Amino acid sequence: MTATPTLERVVDRRGLRDFLTLTDRVYADEPRFVPPMRAQVRRWWREGVPMYLLRDVTTGAAVARTTLHTDAGFDAKLGRRYQLFGLTEFTEPAAEPLFAAITAAGRAAGDREALFGPVALLPNEAGGVITSGYADRGFVDSAYNPPRYVTAYESSGFARRFESDTWICPVTRADADPPLADPALDGSPLGDPLLRVHRGDLRRLDEQLHLLRDMLNASFAQLGYYTGISIAQLRQQTDGLAYLLDESLLLYLTRADRPVAFVLCIPDISEFVIRVRGNLNLVNQLRLLATRRRYRREAVLIVKGVLPEYQGRGYQRLLSAHLHRNLHAGGYHTLRSTYVGRDNPASAAQFRGMGGRPLHGYTFFEKAL
Repeated sequence: MTATPTLERVVDRRGLRDFLTLTDRVYADEPRFVPPMRAQVRRWWREGVPMYLLRDVTTGAAVARTTLHTDAGFDAKLGRRYQLFGLTEFTEPAAEPLFAAITAAGRAAGDREALFGPVALLPNEAGGVITSGYADRGFVDSAYNPPRYVTAYESSGFARRFESDTWICPVTRADADPPLADPALDGSPLGDPLLRVHRGDLRRLDEQLHLLRDMLNASFAQLGYYTGISIAQLRQQTDGLAYLLDESLLLYLTRADRPVAFVLCIPDISEFVIRVRGNLNLVNQLRLLATRRRYRREAVLIVKGVLPEYQGRGYQRLLSAHLHRNLHAGGYHTLRSTYVGRDNPASAAQFRGMGGRPLHGYTFFEKAL
C-alpha cells in the first residue's frame, strides 16, 4: 500500500459481503481458523453495530476489518470509558494502518479513555486473541489467529488483559457412576436427597434458557470482564441450539429445588463450520442436521458456573462427574473448553483432573488513549 488507507463504514450489502469474505483470503491457507457465523454478523449489522473496512487505496480491495462500538455496562463494570472493537482481522501489511485508524477513532470520540478488544460484542460473548497453541485448530465460540496478530497488537502499544487459556481434555471411561452427592457437601450424607441433577430438554429449552441465564449472571458477576446478559442476548447466542443440542450435555443441579450449578456443552461442529466458511444458511443447516451424528465425537464446553453462595462446596465437581459420564456414554472422545482465566485455578483444576491440558493461550488487549 503506497498511501494511508482510511476506515470505511459498511453501509450496503456489497460492503457487508466484503466484510464477511475478508477471512476467506486472510485464512486461505489456514485450515485451523473457525469463522464466526455469518448469520450472526449480518444480524449485528442490521441492528446497527458499526462495522468498518480498510481498503487498499490502489486496488480498492478490503485488507482489514473491525467493529467500533461501545457498551455502557462494560464501562460501568471496569470503571473506564472504552472504545470497543471486534471481529478484527487484517492482512499483514494492514496491521499498522488499521490500529492507527482504530486509535484515531477512539480519540475522535472525545469521551473514550481506552481501547479494548477484540470483542464480539463483549468478552463474555466472543472475541480475544490466542497467544500460543497455534498448531491446534480453533473451535466454535473461541478465537484462532496467526502469531503475527500478537506481534501486531503489542507493536501498536496494546497490553494484554484478562489472560486465560482454553483447554482440551480426553474423555475416558469413568471408573464408576458419579455419586448423587459428595459427603463433604454441607456435611450431608452420601445420597443427599435434597440434590437433583437435571438434563436438557428440547421441549422445555426456552424455560431452561431462562434458568441458565439467571445462574449465568449470578455466578459470573464476580469476574472482572463479565457484564450481565439479557434473555434476548442469550437466545441470540444459542440461536440454532435446538437442532444441535445433545440433551445429555446440558446439565444443572438443584438443591431443595433451588438452582445451584450448571454446565452447557454442545457437539463440536467446528470442522463443518470451517468447511462452509461460517455460512450456516438453510441448506447448510439441513446438511448439518443430516450428518450430525458425525459431529458427536468431540464436544465444546461453552459455559459452566456455580451460584456464589454455593461455591467451594464441590457442586461443580459433582456436576462435572455427571457430564464426564454422559460424554463417554454418548461416544465422545474429546472435550474442549472456551477460555478460563488464569486467576480461576478451581476451574482449571477440574480440567487437569480429567487429564486435560491448556490448548490455546488467550488474551484481550487494552490501550490507553
